[in-house]
Amino acid sequence: MEQKALGKSTIKVAPLAFGGNVFGWSADKDTSHRLLDQFVDAGFNLIDTADVYSIWVPGHKGGESETIIGEWLAKRGGRDKVVIATKLGIPMAPDKKGLSKGYIATAVEDSLKRLKTDYIDLYQSHRDDPDTPVEETLEAYGRLVKAGKVREIGASNFEAPRLKASLEASAKHGYPRYQTIQPNYSLMERGTYEGDLEKLCRAESVSCIGYYSLASGFLSGKYRSEADLGKSAARSSRVKGYLNDKGMKVLAALDDVAKRFSASPAQVALAWLMAKPTVAAPIASATSAAQLGEIMKAATIKLDATAVEQLDKASA
Repeated sequence: MEQKALGKSTIKVAPLAFGGNVFGWSADKDTSHRLLDQFVDAGFNLIDTADVYSIWVPGHKGGESETIIGEWLAKRGGRDKVVIATKLGIPMAPDKKGLSKGYIATAVEDSLKRLKTDYIDLYQSHRDDPDTPVEETLEAYGRLVKAGKVREIGASNFEAPRLKASLEASAKHGYPRYQTIQPNYSLMERGTYEGDLEKLCRAESVSCIGYYSLASGFLSGKYRSEADLGKSAARSSRVKGYLNDKGMKVLAALDDVAKRFSASPAQVALAWLMAKPTVAAPIASATSAAQLGEIMKAATIKLDATAVEQLDKASA
């Protein structure tokens, strides 16, 4: 399977990332472990999570996803065969948030302990911290890289000016550089990434590993009217916003391209992202073997220029 480098780093990843937000939430531990086995056995290697997953579940305190991944790693072995990406910065508690050097030093130890590993392949700033200078954050990451606790760093939910300032600070001071950006990016959400952020990533060789790649399931084609929203209470509020003229145009284009490529709408939606030059691997989640099997097949679909243009126009 073709692999792409994350930015200018030596880390290479297969063209799909497994989103670990479901682990310990909509997929219990045993299910999560089976899905991780299925994913890696199929030749994929990038697993994305965050310390805050899944704090939104009643009774959870965050760290559940990392803990499940850590137990899987300990049981399965082969740590060097997978790329573990996690994030910090979104509040875990009133005193556990942001990107200050003090908090980074604490948060990384907590994540390493939960993940049952002595290093994180890609450690990401979950969102910008305007109260902390980028130099302080990057210097703290530099210490972790030097100590062997982190291989590379990435950013999530950063706007172009802040990412640019961070890259300039890294170049000026010799700090590690953000090799990846993680925006909300799909056929239904193009504006967050395309534009200044994508131009910067292209110029600076920063890889995109976007989230909500299937627009909370809308691009699977399962949700075509408000009557369909009952299929998933967890997603209904987000999906409802896509039930408009643009959404119907995108689904029609997906249906047409999917028919031509003997694929599903979800596979085509992911293949469209994979065809974008700055995208290393879109992130998608699954809670069953059938779901995961379907989305993994997206990596075998190579859309031609006509298909990409058709989807570009429908989703503009």
